[in-house]
Amino acid sequence: MGHFINLLVFLSFSLSLCLFPGTVSAQLRQNFYANSCSNVEAIVRGEVAKKFSQTFVTVPATLRLFFHDCFVQGCDASVMIASTGGNKAEKDHPDNLSLAGDGFDTVIKAKAAVDAVPSCRNKVSCADILALATRDVIAMSGGPSYAVELGRLDGLSSTAASVNGKLPHPTFNLNQLNSLFAANGLSQTDMIALSAAHTLGFSHCDKFSNRIYNFSRQNAVDPTLNKDYATQLQQMCPRNVDPRIAINMDPNTPRTFDNVYFQNLQKGQGLFTSDQVLFTDTRSRPTVDAWASNSQAFNQAFITAMTKLGRVGVKTGRNGNIRRNCAAFN
Repeated sequence: MGHFINLLVFLSFSLSLCLFPGTVSAQLRQNFYANSCSNVEAIVRGEVAKKFSQTFVTVPATLRLFFHDCFVQGCDASVMIASTGGNKAEKDHPDNLSLAGDGFDTVIKAKAAVDAVPSCRNKVSCADILALATRDVIAMSGGPSYAVELGRLDGLSSTAASVNGKLPHPTFNLNQLNSLFAANGLSQTDMIALSAAHTLGFSHCDKFSNRIYNFSRQNAVDPTLNKDYATQLQQMCPRNVDPRIAINMDPNTPRTFDNVYFQNLQKGQGLFTSDQVLFTDTRSRPTVDAWASNSQAFNQAFITAMTKLGRVGVKTGRNGNIRRNCAAFN
C-alpha cells in the first residue's frame, strides 16, 4: 500500500510539472547567494551606478536586454552570447540588432566586478546579474525598487533562428500582444504593465514611419495619432531620413520611469501602434485609464509583471551552468 501511495504522489508531482512548467521557478529565491556571495546585490548596483553616471542609455538598454532575453528561450542570458563562425547567435537576429551595446556592457562590467571577489568567482550567473541590473536601472531612473528572485543558470544554446516570432513588433494589435505574452505565462495586465517600459528610451524613425506617411489608403497618417504629435514626428523624421535617427519613446518625460506613458496614450501620443492600441482597444483601455491616474497601482503591477517575467524558462541542473564569460559558452 505504501508503495502505491508513493507512486501516486510521484505521478501527481510529475503531472504538476507538465501542467505548470512555471514550477521550475520554485528554486528561485531572493536570498539565493546568501552563503556563496552575500554581497552580490551591492556589487552589481555599484557597477550599474557607475555605468548610469556615464550614460543614461544604460537604463533603456539594460531593461530591453532583459526583456529580449526572457522572451527567447527564457531568462538565461542567451542573448548575451556572441556569434561564432559556426553559430549565428540570438543577438544577431534582425529583431535584436537594435539592442544598444550599453546593456551588454553593463552586465559584462558587473560580472567582472562580482568575479573579482574571490568568494564570488564563478558563483553568480550572467542571467541573475542581468535580472539584478534591470531592477537597479529601473530604480535609478525613478521607478520602483523590488526584491529580485535569484538562482537562474545560464543557457547552453543561443541561435538567431530561435528568435523568430518570439518578440513583439511595433505594428502588433491587442490580440497579437496578448497571445505572445500568454505564451510566456503573462496576462493582459502584465503585458500592459511591461509595455510601460516605453516610458524610457528611444526608437528609430523606420519603426513607426508607416504611421506618419503611409498608414492606409484612406489615411496617410494614423488617425489614432495626436495631430500635433504626428506633425512633430514628421519634422523629426522627414521622408528618407537616416533610419538610425533616435526619437524618444515618451515625448514628455523620456528619462524618468513613470506612469506618464499611460497619460500619453490617453492623448494619442503612443509612438508605436502596439502602444496606442492599449488605449484604442476597449478591452485594455480601463487599465490604461486606471494607471494614468494612479502611479502606485501601476508600480505594483509592474513589479508583479517583472517578477513573473523573471521566472520564464529558467534553466536548472544540467540545462545550464554559470558562464565565466557572459558572451561565450564555457
